Amino acid sequence: MSTPKIALVTGGSRGLGKNMALALAKKGISVVLTYHSQQAEAQSVVAEIEALGAKAATLQLDASASSGFADFFTRLGSTLRDTFGTGKFDFLINNAGTGVYAPFADTTEAQFDDMVNIHLKGTYFLTQKALPLLSDGGRIINISSGLVRFAGAGYSAYATMKGGIDVLTRYMAQELGSRQIAANVVAPGAIETDFGGGMVRDNAQVNQHLASLTALGRVGLPDDIGGVVAFLCTPEAGWINGQRIEVSGGIHL
Repeated sequence: MSTPKIALVTGGSRGLGKNMALALAKKGISVVLTYHSQQAEAQSVVAEIEALGAKAATLQLDASASSGFADFFTRLGSTLRDTFGTGKFDFLINNAGTGVYAPFADTTEAQFDDMVNIHLKGTYFLTQKALPLLSDGGRIINISSGLVRFAGAGYSAYATMKGGIDVLTRYMAQELGSRQIAANVVAPGAIETDFGGGMVRDNAQVNQHLASLTALGRVGLPDDIGGVVAFLCTPEAGWINGQRIEVSGGIHL
């Protein structure tokens, strides 16, 4: 019997990250998920994963603070050994992030810097620091946004960082190919989560408007995203590399 693969999901205590972690577990993949401040929520996700028959663990991580990444990977190494009996993991899902909603003319330098630190600098250097623990033949999945392809007023800073993630992913795929590590982007469209204050989920007018712009006639749900991420961690997806996969139901076609 083969040893279960292990995924590291950043921001896995809620929202899309939680859904990704559960979808991975349903495929028999063990999960280490990170949380920023919601430890109880993270432990609840661990319990759900264990109920599915997979192993799981959780670690605190501030994905916007690159100065703490070396310590994080020291702790991850210990967790891998103690919980999973190995020194390596197989799949890195860079999901952690927050949004900022502000018109371009009003976006502050502090807001812009926050977006740089968590979405662009954080993903860049967290992945760089992960490389010694990431197995050859592994996968990197970076979470971007449909807002890279189409403009949504008020999201210029956030979308600019996600555009950088799309470019960065192609470089990862190119430069890590010698280790047989594939890197891809999953770009959700409008999703019913608490992202952005839950606007898509809780504002019926916004929800209906976005649904009217989408070929499949509704906005997305977390279940629409997690399974795609999990699929990219399967052997069947092994020849997908350097690609941006938008999962949006066909919005703004």
